[in-house]
Amino acid sequence: MNEFLATLQFALSVTGPIILVLVMGVVLARAGLLTTAFIDGGTRLVFNVTLPCLLFLTISQTHFEQTANLTLIGVGVLGTLALFALAEAIAARLVAPPVDRGVVVQGIYRGNMGIIGLAYCVNAYGDRALAAAALYLGLLSILYNVLAVITLSRSLGHRGPRLALVKGILMNPLIIGIVTALPFAYLEVPLPELLLDTGEYFAQMTLPLALLCTGGSLSLATLRLDSRNALIATVGKVLLAPAALTAFALLAGLRGMELGILFLMSAAPTAASSYVMSRAMGGNAPLSANIVVLTTIGSVLFTSLGITLLQLADLM
Repeated sequence: MNEFLATLQFALSVTGPIILVLVMGVVLARAGLLTTAFIDGGTRLVFNVTLPCLLFLTISQTHFEQTANLTLIGVGVLGTLALFALAEAIAARLVAPPVDRGVVVQGIYRGNMGIIGLAYCVNAYGDRALAAAALYLGLLSILYNVLAVITLSRSLGHRGPRLALVKGILMNPLIIGIVTALPFAYLEVPLPELLLDTGEYFAQMTLPLALLCTGGSLSLATLRLDSRNALIATVGKVLLAPAALTAFALLAGLRGMELGILFLMSAAPTAASSYVMSRAMGGNAPLSANIVVLTTIGSVLFTSLGITLLQLADLM
């Protein structure tokens, strides 16, 4: 019993702070202290400046052998492709009308790794998990965008903005931050103290600001619990995705922190960027927004359960 309580306490130490900051974001937004303009500006600041800075500093100051965990990345890529195929099959059988299938598929596989996923990993393992999680995030983000265009184009019956996708990937600040950091990590080039100290100021504000803005942007007023398609996507994201990827990782021999990173990244709720992509391509944007809210609520609950089970099994 004591072991179970200790394990549960650890699980809550990972997800609890995230829940509280998200709730704080909701409360501050309702109180008018987090305005729409602040949330929009803060979100852009995180995406364009502070998160790339965090990723660059973390990777550039880590030995390349520790950063490039090829097994973890390979399992993530192959597992995501398998999950995508499974989500397509589920959507083909259960989701109607057909034009909503791409939105549901995207909701199942596309996680908010840059904010919630990284926060989970840092809370669970500290800064030592950041380097491996950051490179995993960068490469999987590229795959997420490619798969989003494929599934939305199929369900909506048009080809989609292929050139815009390539440009968006090449100009993505997160990808730029990661790619720029790799030569520094490989060659073990030290950065000036002034640059490091300045970068740390930006890096340290990333997760708190991102979580506050995420909480403030959650609109419970638009939540529709009667949306069958949203519930299908939610169950797929909070249960199927982490279970499938974790099982795949176990078969591949991942254990300890690597398994924990993969589980926590896959357990992150649907990314808000899925709403942006759905809207840009003419998909069902309200359905996508509903999925983001539902999976954010469900993720923190089922992630706590998953951490507890993996800890009891001494796997992470």
